[in-house]
Amino acid sequence: MTTITSPPGLAVTPGTGKYESILARCESLAPVPTAVAYPCEATALIGAVEAFEKGLIVPMLFGPADVIRETTEAAGVDISKLEIVDAATGPAAAAKAVEFVRTGRAEILMKGSLHTDELMGAVVSREKGLRTNRRISHVFVMDVPTYHKPLVITDGAINIAPTLEDKVDICQNAIDLAISLGVELPKVAILAAVETVTSKMPATIDAAALCKMAERGQIKGALLDGPLAFDNAISRDAARTKGIDSPVAGDPDILLAPDLEAGNILAKQLSFLANADSAGMVLGARVPIILTSRADSVRARIASCAVAVLVAHARRRRIPIGA
Repeated sequence: MTTITSPPGLAVTPGTGKYESILARCESLAPVPTAVAYPCEATALIGAVEAFEKGLIVPMLFGPADVIRETTEAAGVDISKLEIVDAATGPAAAAKAVEFVRTGRAEILMKGSLHTDELMGAVVSREKGLRTNRRISHVFVMDVPTYHKPLVITDGAINIAPTLEDKVDICQNAIDLAISLGVELPKVAILAAVETVTSKMPATIDAAALCKMAERGQIKGALLDGPLAFDNAISRDAARTKGIDSPVAGDPDILLAPDLEAGNILAKQLSFLANADSAGMVLGARVPIILTSRADSVRARIASCAVAVLVAHARRRRIPIGA
C-alpha cells in the first residue's frame, strides 16, 4: 500500500463526505486506462498511484523513466504494475500521452508535474490533438464545508474572456459533467455583480441570453437562472430579501462565472478562506482531462480521478472511443 506523505502545506484533509459520495459511485465501475503526463513530482505520482490502488484508473506514466523511478523511490510508492513510456521532456511526454488517447489506448488524460500550457498545447493541436466541435473549458468540482452538495465552478482556468457563444459550450460542458455525477436536472446559476439586466454590464446580458437559449433548447439538460449576484445564487434567504423568486437560488449545482478571473478568484477564495477542496477537470476534448495544481492535496487529485472516471464511463455509453 502507498504511504501518503504530503509536502508542507498539502495536508490530506478528511473533507465533508461530498467527494466520498463521488468515489462511492465509482465502486461498481471498471478502472479506466489513464495517460499521466510527466509525473515527476511526488504529489503528482502519489495521486495517480493512490487512484490506481483504489481501483479508479490504470495509469500509464509518460516521462523520463529514470526520473520517474527516482521519484517513486523518494515517495515510497510501488509502480511495478504500471507501464512507463519514456519521454525526455514535459512537451514530449504530453505529445505521447495525447497520442495514446487518440489511438484508444487511454480514455483519460492526467496532468503530472509539467506546466499546464505544455499539456494543453498538445491537447489543442489541430493535427494531433484532442479537439472536438465543443469549446474546451475547465471546471472546479468543489467540496465546500459550508455548502450542502458538490459545487461546480466554471470557467476559472482556460477561457479568459468568453463570448456568449463560448459560454454556451462552457455551460453545456458543466451540465454534462453534473449529469455524469448523478445530478438528474442540474441547476445553473449564471453569476454577475447584480441580479438585474443592464447594458452597462455585459455579463448580465449574456446571462439573460443564456437563460433564453436554454428555454429554446440551445442549452440542454439543466435549469438556468441569471444574472444572479453570488449572494443571491448561493443563499435562498438573500434572494428572498431582494425579491428574487428563483428555483436555482440557494441550491445551484453549477456556478457559471462571467470570466476567468472571477471564476479563478472564487474557487481559490473558497479553497483558502472556506477550507474547501477543489478537484480540477478539463472538458470539451475527446476525453476528460484531469488538470490539477501542484498545490492540490492528494485527496483532491483522487477526487479528480473519480470525476474523470464517471465522465469516461458516461462517454462510453454515448460516444464510441476515438470518435
